[in-house]
Amino acid sequence: MPTAVAQANFSGGTISDIRVEGTQRIEPTTVRSYLVVRPGDPFSPSRIDDSLKALFATGLFADVTLRRDGNTLVVNVVENPIINRIAFEGNQRIEDADLEREVQLRPRVVYTRTRVQNDVQRLLEIYRRSGRFAATVEPKVIQLDQNRVDLVFEIDEGARTGIRRINFIGNEMFSDSRLREEIQTRESRWYRFLTTDDTYDPDRLTFDRDRLRRFYLSRGYADFRVVSAVAELTPDRDGFFITFTVEEGERYKFGRVGLETELRDLDAESLRNRLTTEEGDWYNAEEVETSIANLTNAVGDLQYAFVDIQPRIVRNRESRTIDVVYEIGEGPRVFVDRIDITGNVRTLDRVIRREMLLVEGDPFNTSKLRRSERRIRDLGFFERVSISTAEGVQPDRSVIQVDVQEQSTGEIEIGAGFSTIDGPLANFGIRERNLLGRGQDLRFAATVSGRTQEFDLSFTEPYFLERDLAAGIDLFRITRDNQDESSYDEANTGIGFRLGYPLTERLRQRLNYTLQQTEIENVAADASRFIREQQGSRIVSLVGQELLYDARDSRINPTDGYFIRLNNEVAGLGGDAQFSRNRLGAGVYFPVTEGTVLSFLGEVGFIVGIGEDVAISDRFFIGGDSLRGFAPAGIGPRELVSDDSLGGNRFARGSVELAFPIGLPDEFGVTGHTFSDFGTLGDVDATAQNANERLVDDDAIRLSVGAGISWRSPLGPIRVDLAFPILKEDYDKREEFRFSFGTRF
Repeated sequence: MPTAVAQANFSGGTISDIRVEGTQRIEPTTVRSYLVVRPGDPFSPSRIDDSLKALFATGLFADVTLRRDGNTLVVNVVENPIINRIAFEGNQRIEDADLEREVQLRPRVVYTRTRVQNDVQRLLEIYRRSGRFAATVEPKVIQLDQNRVDLVFEIDEGARTGIRRINFIGNEMFSDSRLREEIQTRESRWYRFLTTDDTYDPDRLTFDRDRLRRFYLSRGYADFRVVSAVAELTPDRDGFFITFTVEEGERYKFGRVGLETELRDLDAESLRNRLTTEEGDWYNAEEVETSIANLTNAVGDLQYAFVDIQPRIVRNRESRTIDVVYEIGEGPRVFVDRIDITGNVRTLDRVIRREMLLVEGDPFNTSKLRRSERRIRDLGFFERVSISTAEGVQPDRSVIQVDVQEQSTGEIEIGAGFSTIDGPLANFGIRERNLLGRGQDLRFAATVSGRTQEFDLSFTEPYFLERDLAAGIDLFRITRDNQDESSYDEANTGIGFRLGYPLTERLRQRLNYTLQQTEIENVAADASRFIREQQGSRIVSLVGQELLYDARDSRINPTDGYFIRLNNEVAGLGGDAQFSRNRLGAGVYFPVTEGTVLSFLGEVGFIVGIGEDVAISDRFFIGGDSLRGFAPAGIGPRELVSDDSLGGNRFARGSVELAFPIGLPDEFGVTGHTFSDFGTLGDVDATAQNANERLVDDDAIRLSVGAGISWRSPLGPIRVDLAFPILKEDYDKREEFRFSFGTRF
């Protein structure tokens, strides 16, 4: 602050008058009102100094001087200018309207340097949140008449500050690449231009710490902690090095698992079947939470409204076990007064409310509140979700406050690839996962390859009839060139309806109905009679269901757990086809060592015609991806003269595979595989009528062994397999080498 008090002697005498000079917009009486001295007061250096400070504190003046002219106190002021207009230059990534909402200065507001600098910091913070730490903001002032100014913020946005490298220190049981899969932050790559996960965000880094903690706690590492998560900006300010320092600690198993209750007339042991934690299993914090949720629901069903379940955990370091005792007590008698939701600009309140396990008037329950927060976060609509509580209007009432920060839910998929089955391929998709803020999912996808053209338009309402029912509709057109296998082309056009719902946390069922027109066309002149008889079009009306129990640790890259899937379909509710088609599949994954996974996959299926033969378009075909070492449709019933594959009515297949690291650094993403596939296909509805037709139909087992390499390349997953049939028939079609490459970015 300037100290422009004149050197005149302010001691002695009495102020007879106060004269104000230099004012333009401000009335002199207004200036006098800020002074702490009045006419008739004695001249006092301390009170004069206080008056000077008071004038500067108003923010109205660029400069103030006080001097004495006889017994008159002269106040000379230089008014701060008024802002005429605020402009932004150089901003391309962020719109003017977004920047205007952030700054506090406005037209017709007094200009001060302090306010300008504060707004500069706010603008820089906007760019930092969008990952541009190299951005600079330079305020420029253009002088106008009548003490007015135009304020221009000259912005150099700079390049987006990406994540150059993510490192982990202290991890021994899990590799860096495995931990990178668990966090949301990603290293910068050119193909991530449609996402912001590869830009530095302090809030996301905090979320990543929690994800690492949950990952380790779900695998028995109860002592795990993230010591630090440090983001270092490179000297040229164009990238960050992020380093997580962790302490894994020892791995624990569940020891004693007990139940205790303080509630009268409640037999705690009768609830043991609700526990998912068992003695001898590896400790899993998520399973503890699941058990608490199951117990809360079970006790609530027994009409105990106010219940508080807390796990008493005792860590036995010598035996490396953790005893867990679930203490069921009576919780405080507090009801939910109301639920306030803030931060959702686009998403409707009801989309968030339906994920809440508590509603107004319910007994307050901490466990349900935690689960509600996770359900809202799992929607994928929000970058940040925070749920807190506050006191209601009465002591026994609680207000739940849900604060969210929305993120982009639109996606564009562009893909390219090559495989030995389809040749060159390209796909395009556009998707909105939160249509009009209603939580609805709308997607259009198109795939074009050398053999297949597929177009699909789908819409999903996740809460049909305001219940946990995922209802959807699909419109599709699929054409496929089967000339190499069976001398015909196939086209399917139709509409499908589906309805999915959870039965338990891991068990889900889906019902579906499909009405489609199937066309067998472009049948080759030398095709077998069994193919020529199928030529033409027909209508298929299909009702089906799928039951899926999924206990894998990851659906994309599983390393542990298992799944079981049952599919049943019946055609005949209208249409030209009548059959029953059924499939049962399962898989199990075992982590052998770090980075090494042993998997077993198996599937069986059969189709039965109801009063008619099964058409070729409804039969099963085995080979290619489903039985490596053999070409697509390479095994099963075949007409040998035309060499046409006819498909079969029943099949069984399985695979054993060992995936392992090959010694390259983890960040290369290269994995080796050894495998053995086996399967059988037979039982076709066809009979040779003369000696010129040589139909073979047997269910002999085929077996192949092979090895391969997969690479998570920057352009997408690439896999090369070399497989050799061991058990085969002379008429089978072999395919030892398989190569596939594809990406979505």
